[in-house]
This record gives sequence, structure tokens and C-alpha cells, in this order.
Amino acid sequence: MSVASSVPVIQDIPDVVKRLRASFDTGRSRPVEWRREQLLRLLAMLTERESELLGALHADLGKPAIEGFVTDLGFVTAEIHHTLKHLDDWMRPERVRVPIKQQPGKARIHREPLGVGLVIGPWNYPIQLVLAPLVGAIAAGNCAVVKPSEVAAHSSDALARILPHYLDSECIAVVEGGVPETQALLGERFDHIFYTGNGAVARVVMEAAAKHLTPVTLELGGKSPVIVDRRVNVDVAARRIAWGKFLNAGQTCVAPDYVLVDHQQNQPLLDALHRAIRAFYGDDPQASPDYGRIVNSRHFARLTQLLGDGAAVIGGETDERDLYIAPTVLCDVDPSATVMGSEIFGPILPVLPMADVNAAIEFVNDRDKPLALYVFSEDDVVQQRVVSATSSGGVCVNATMFHLAVPGLPFGGVGPSGTGAYHGRASFETFSHRKSVLTKPTRIDPSVAYPPYTSFKQKLLRRFL
Repeated sequence: MSVASSVPVIQDIPDVVKRLRASFDTGRSRPVEWRREQLLRLLAMLTERESELLGALHADLGKPAIEGFVTDLGFVTAEIHHTLKHLDDWMRPERVRVPIKQQPGKARIHREPLGVGLVIGPWNYPIQLVLAPLVGAIAAGNCAVVKPSEVAAHSSDALARILPHYLDSECIAVVEGGVPETQALLGERFDHIFYTGNGAVARVVMEAAAKHLTPVTLELGGKSPVIVDRRVNVDVAARRIAWGKFLNAGQTCVAPDYVLVDHQQNQPLLDALHRAIRAFYGDDPQASPDYGRIVNSRHFARLTQLLGDGAAVIGGETDERDLYIAPTVLCDVDPSATVMGSEIFGPILPVLPMADVNAAIEFVNDRDKPLALYVFSEDDVVQQRVVSATSSGGVCVNATMFHLAVPGLPFGGVGPSGTGAYHGRASFETFSHRKSVLTKPTRIDPSVAYPPYTSFKQKLLRRFL
């Protein structure tokens, strides 16, 4: 197993891609043995270098060790175990029924690797959201370039240093850097580009991909709403909303972005949120070892400006030197306010009272389709109405964010919140081409299929078509 001696710099990028493509063309990454070995080595890396990776996450985002383990390392570990368990089944050719008029013959769908992929990761979960797509690329038999986010500099550095010591560097490469390096990568021809981030950069990715007709997976964001019905276990709802919102200091693409609550439950929910936040982080969340920080001063400044878009009934305190923004709940928020215009991506939760669930559904449907939607209700009819009457990448009923952890559920957006999906088999499919194969024997070769088309042949052909 060869190991890269150094991380490529911008002028090396064409040679890196060329080297990986040459390796792919030899068939090096295709055997199932290679795929399993790489996944097992990735597992070993997550175990053997756990403290180093968790330290990088803490340095970048103030992540508590257990949070970093659960949301980044543990998540990827579970993804690998699931993939190893099912890989043989996923790779097995899929039988397809051949119509009687096409008999004799056998039809199969073969999954083949696309080639050389590019995975561009974000900064908010800088290990999970790089390695989880890579699991799919490897499982499908591809080579890949990994580009971690420069915003999470410690995590990027850790991946760049560690990954080449575990994975086959003739097939997997890490490229660090910022916009220039990303632009240089996008100038190369890839067979699939997997991007996680915001819509503005996604448009740049799609434009670059179009030059080579490269397929893309775009895992974006969106304002994921929470609908709280009047028939609800308000304490459980508050705890689950607060957990999903303030995990990673709100810097999660599927974090609850705002709450639409039945007006009868507005004050009870606010009271329950206050109790939940205090139970999680104490009277001084800044001193809590379980509460993270904003990634940098630019995002801190952006978020503090949003605090003025409502009345902070919970939280609202900030400390720029510590990049700290308290878990905050806003009331009296105008639906046209800036905080309601784009994804918050921070620990600020607007709560808007609604006349009823129908009004909440209408509010959601008047806006872009979100990456996730959450509904809390003890009424099965209300649950199903929300699921059927709205469109979103995914839905959790009486929970937040947990749908991501079910490997059998594809994760992805719809419309502005993303294109394509991954996790579990969906990751394998994303990095695979479904090749149709029909095999026919030669011992039977009826002349009716060939010219000249006599009137008798025409009658037979029309009958069987």
C-alpha cells in the first residue's frame, strides 16, 4: 500500500487527478477485496486516531468529545459497518424479467463504478460529511479526490495528514485549500462531483460540472421548519426541538430553523423550551462543556445581526472573543424579517404562533422546499396530513434529525435544498452506473424478425408488439 508523502498543492492538482484516473483504468479499485480492505482501513483510522480527530473537531467548533464522536466518527463508523454487511448484495447483478416476446434471453442490471469522483466537504461536520460520501465512492469501486473545508482548518489538516496513511493513495487523494484550489479541482474532469454546502457555491459547482457533463450530487440546506400541533406532548417536543437546534451550536443543515406552533401551545412550548435548555446547559450555557461555538468571527457577526429580528425570550447573550452565542429563542418575529429569509445556521430559533396546522402547512408551502421537516403531534391524521401536504427532503414525526441515522433511508434534498441522495445503499447507487445487460442465445434465431417483411411477418410482428 503506497502512502502519499505530502499533500498536493494547487499546481499538482492536474497530476493528482491524472494519477487517480490511471489507477482506475487499471481496474485497481474494482475488486470487492479492494473495496472491503479500504473500508476496514477507514474503520481502523477512526478507532486508532479518534483522539486526534476529536481534538480537531473541538478546535474548530468547540465540539464536546461525545458530540464529535456521535455525530462525526460514530456516524461514519455505523455507515461503514452497514456497507460492509450489505456490499455483496449491492454488487450482485439484479435480475429483470424479460417479456415473452423477447424470449429466450436473460436481463440483468450490473452496477459498475463511475470512475474518479470529487467529494467537496463543508465545515460544520467536517469529518462526517467528507468521509460518509467517501464510503459510498469506495464501496462502488471508484477512485476519489477529497477536498475538506478550509474553514474547519484543524479537521482539514488532520484528514490530510492521517488519511493517506490508511487508504490507497493511488486511488484516494486529499487536496487542501480554499477557493483557488476548489476552482482548480472543478476545472478537471471528474466522473461524479459530490458537494455539501450552500446554494451559491452549488451553482458554481453545477456550472463547472456542465462543461464535462459530469453528474452531481448537491447536499444543500434550507430552512427546515418544525410544525407543533395543539395535540402534542409539549415537554418531549421541546426537548427534541432544543436538542436538534442547539447541537453543534445550531450549525447543522437539518437543524430546526424555525417553529410554527399552534397558538394554543405557544406559551406552553416557550416555557418547555426554557426548561429544556436549562436542563441541557445549565444557567450559564457558556460554561457548559456540552455546548459548542460558532466556527469563526464572520459567521458570529452574521448571526448577531439576526438577534435584532425578534424579542429574545430565551438567551440572546453573546461573547465575540469566545465566539459564543447563547441558545436563543426569538418571539414577535415578522415573517418577512431577515432571520426568516435564509437558513440561520446558528443557535437562534424563531417561534411563530399559527392559527392551526393548516395555516402552518400553507406557511411552509409558500417557501422553498426544505431539506427536512419536523412535525410534533399525537394525532395520526395530523401527522399524515403534514407528510402528504408538504414537500421536503425528509420528514421526522415527533423527532428531529434522527432520520439521518437510518441507513436504509436515502438522505437528500429537493429543489433548492439539494439534488440526489446518499447514506446506505443510496450512497453506493450514487457512485455507481446501472448498466443494462441483455444476453440472448444463438441456437434460436427466428426469421420473422428479419426482412423481407412479408404480409405474414407483418401480421406476426404486429401481434407480438
